[in-house]
Amino acid sequence: MSRLSWPAAWTAAGAVAAALLAANIAAPPVLATSVVYAASAYTGEPTPQPTGSPGTDVTPPTTPGSVSACPPPVGGTSQGVVGLCWTASTDDVGVTGYEVYRLTPDGFVKATAPTSTVTVVSGLTIGRTYTFYIVAKDAAGNTSRPTAPFSTSAVTGMSVSPSPGTGDTTPPTRPTGMQANCLPDFKGTSFCWTPSTDDAGVTGYDVYRRTDTGWTRVGTPIGTHFTEGNLVTGQSYVYFMVAKDAAGNLSLPSDLVTATASGGYPTYSPPPVSCKIEYTAWSWSGGFSANVKITNLGQTPMNNWTLRFVLPDAGQKVASGWSAAWSQSGKDVTAAAMPWNSVIQGGASLQIGFNGTLTGANPDPTGFTLNGGVCIRG
Repeated sequence: MSRLSWPAAWTAAGAVAAALLAANIAAPPVLATSVVYAASAYTGEPTPQPTGSPGTDVTPPTTPGSVSACPPPVGGTSQGVVGLCWTASTDDVGVTGYEVYRLTPDGFVKATAPTSTVTVVSGLTIGRTYTFYIVAKDAAGNTSRPTAPFSTSAVTGMSVSPSPGTGDTTPPTRPTGMQANCLPDFKGTSFCWTPSTDDAGVTGYDVYRRTDTGWTRVGTPIGTHFTEGNLVTGQSYVYFMVAKDAAGNLSLPSDLVTATASGGYPTYSPPPVSCKIEYTAWSWSGGFSANVKITNLGQTPMNNWTLRFVLPDAGQKVASGWSAAWSQSGKDVTAAAMPWNSVIQGGASLQIGFNGTLTGANPDPTGFTLNGGVCIRG
């Protein structure tokens, strides 16, 4: 059997990982089961981090960089483990350690808290892919921004593994086609995506938003779009998402998507009432005449006015008219001002009229507007 040859850097990382794993075997760590933040109803805001008294260190470390999978020690009994390495963070006073969070169906949980830039996460299923992020800490309790989600598969380790999973162990496919701000009328952020697929069926998605100190779950949509309100209009927010199935399998994370909080479309305000219409009609077999009195309810003159209304019955047709230029399209009727009566002074009235034909009933028109302003019936 051929022997693997590790690069020197991996060998060094493996030595550190071996020491960590040996310590874990002697005193097995308990993986944290609490979520990163105590948030209720997906408010999207984490529990505030402890803050020092005035004058203390309030500058967080830089984000850890270049996360990669480091080979953990091989040999021994079978167990799923993941080795992680990353580039060290910096801080104005000094980095005291790191926290590594693992994604679960219930959100991110703290997996390890190493003081170096290499760690081993154990208790995993061999061959299954897991997603992590890392933050740096300093002595004052300041937390760096999180790394982007990093996914890698668990490999063979050196301690007893949990019982192999049974039933459905196939995760959904990774969500793709992320499109930010696909619902511009929503006040807040929005994005859409191409649906994932699964051998048993996708039951929904978990959406995570980056905060200053981690990735917080902010929604669990079942469709292929997501919205989040109560955000600062014009500010950009970074998200990723995973698909899930009924067995609790999680997909690989989607690409990161940056969405800008929109103010939404302005609320429509109809034009104020600007006129009053008095409509009088009389009919005979096959025809009718109508007289229309227009009153300008405003205080300023109405120039080059145009009156519009709807004849409710399809058999009502304007044939001819007076004191206006009359036209009809379907049920919509328009009467435009003539040169000699193009101005209706504030509070003044004028009368126009028309003759029409009909084939059925002769109900009064509806929806009178004058230059776009709503008219009331007198």
